[in-house]
Amino acid sequence: MAELATIARPYAEALFKASASDLSGAAAWLEKVAAIGANPELQQFADNPKVTTEQVIGVVAGAFGAPLPPAANNFLMALLENGRFTALAEIAKQFRTLANAQSGSSDAVVYSAFPIDATALGSVAATLEKRFGRKLQVTVQQDPSLIGGIRVVVGDEVLDTSVKARLEQMKVALVA
Repeated sequence: MAELATIARPYAEALFKASASDLSGAAAWLEKVAAIGANPELQQFADNPKVTTEQVIGVVAGAFGAPLPPAANNFLMALLENGRFTALAEIAKQFRTLANAQSGSSDAVVYSAFPIDATALGSVAATLEKRFGRKLQVTVQQDPSLIGGIRVVVGDEVLDTSVKARLEQMKVALVA
């Protein structure tokens, strides 16, 4: 969806420049607000012409669980006034990419068939950082179809040590 990425880019860059003094704080509230804004019912509510921007911000603030930071309030106001609320998730994604580029790190998603405890995740993260040669922000997603092992996605690189991948390799070898 290149159009959404094109719409989101100036907002992500502007927020990145405005938040240069507190990138981690801005990233924290932006991730939470983007998760709230991804709700289809909230997006439909925000698109309703009879609903004011203050009402939408009130709903987001209620779901946020605490008062919105002033920067978040102003940012949401700008998005809503320009009809760009649906781009919020893409803005958060591009903001994270900009922040990672500045810090020299990357996002890594570890897919596992089973839950991974904190100590094992720390060990996996350290090994992955050594393997990929950069600092990683690791998140875990459960995928029972892997059967066992893990599959790691860092940007466009994939490291697949799952049982499912090994079975596929054996299948290819036996058929060839």
